[in-house]
Amino acid sequence: MSLFSQCLERQQFCFLVEYLCSAPDTHAIRQSLAGFPAIMTLADRVHSDDDPAPLALAKNYPAEIEKLLHFSGKGRDIRELECFLDQAARQGYRNLLLLSGDKLKNHHFGIGQPAQRTRYLESVSAVMAARQRGGFKIGVAFNPFKYTEAERDAQYLKLHKKIRAGADFLITQLGFDLDCILQCQSFISQHYANFPAFACVMPLTLKRAQFMLKNQVAGLVIAPHIVDVLEREYQADPLQAEANVYARCALQILICKQLGYVGVHLSACHQPKQQQKLERSLEQYQNLSLEECIKAWQQLWHTDSATALQPERPALVKPVSAMQVAKYKNMHLMHYMFFGSRTAIGIGRFIFKASFWNRRRPHRLLLNLEHWSKNRLVGCESCGTCRLDETLYICPETCPKGLANGPCGGTRLDRCEFGDRECIHSVKARLAKRIDRTEVLKSKLIPAVPIETRATSSWKNWFRPADK
Repeated sequence: MSLFSQCLERQQFCFLVEYLCSAPDTHAIRQSLAGFPAIMTLADRVHSDDDPAPLALAKNYPAEIEKLLHFSGKGRDIRELECFLDQAARQGYRNLLLLSGDKLKNHHFGIGQPAQRTRYLESVSAVMAARQRGGFKIGVAFNPFKYTEAERDAQYLKLHKKIRAGADFLITQLGFDLDCILQCQSFISQHYANFPAFACVMPLTLKRAQFMLKNQVAGLVIAPHIVDVLEREYQADPLQAEANVYARCALQILICKQLGYVGVHLSACHQPKQQQKLERSLEQYQNLSLEECIKAWQQLWHTDSATALQPERPALVKPVSAMQVAKYKNMHLMHYMFFGSRTAIGIGRFIFKASFWNRRRPHRLLLNLEHWSKNRLVGCESCGTCRLDETLYICPETCPKGLANGPCGGTRLDRCEFGDRECIHSVKARLAKRIDRTEVLKSKLIPAVPIETRATSSWKNWFRPADK
């Protein structure tokens, strides 16, 4: 059993130390930190779309160093994941973190050419594929730092799916709100006892905070109060400001440990000098109780209120309209009549069994008819595998990333990471609660749509299994 597997099985606290593939580290990689096991994690395309692949870079480090490889689904298809899984298994890498990924720097919207738009392999679909292969320890990302009801509900509904799909552990997004960190652990304890959760932490300097705000890092919440504290400290005493940076990180690690997290994912702390400073701070606070750690944390952030580390929230909550409910009910009825009833299934199988529909002209006519009837109504892009009944008749193709199982971690106050629309998954979450259909968004696992299925008729494909 590998070191990482042992840590998961025994709930032994450990560090996942992140290394960016865009800047390969030349220092010796440590296998322990502050007396706890340390596992090297290689992040996938964080700095740029053209970063070296973690699988290729992993070969440059000794085999005895345990590694966790990230795989981002941005701009990738299920076949690319399968290739990655084959290579990882052959080379002996068994620890994976599967992500949908943030927006590609060179994302292509494919306006007028839906088949050519940039697509993202969703984490739920990736987990399903990796679990089917077997032999891997599969991790997923989760963002608990959400501040509207619908946005938060959508994240937790998708987390249910990720775990049911076969995830072995989760890693949270980077964040500094202790309330959200506690809420995540409480959710795990309530629904999936002993499921391993890691909290992402970082020694947050003023320079890093300013960089992440300027570049609008997806899903990351840095409240104005945080920047204000960092600026005042740096101006008053740069050396003390640096000491406070590592003290806060150490306290957050110890708080997470005492809350029940099995470890932390440590970002921006891979250099020996950085790790030594963190270790000294951990040693300074290691004997404090949870309450004492929280008090010290609040003192360093110059606040006794959790809201100071949170963003401003919208004053009004967007309600579900009667029109949205009526649209759902009407489309659900239509779906049953044409695709769900025994009569419809029998007729459909009889009609589409004919090889006539495989000919070019009839197929093109059928495809155009389907697109015409559904595009204006739901935004259909002829994916060939209609999932409307599983997404409350809100088409996943209207998500810029094409995510069907739920949101990515990049939303902010119900707004899509792309910034030009409301997140469709927040819309779904609100609607599901209104019509009492949250179980669909919680448990229905939707596989990836293969490239070869796109630009074909989902009507014909719906009834195809009868021919097999």
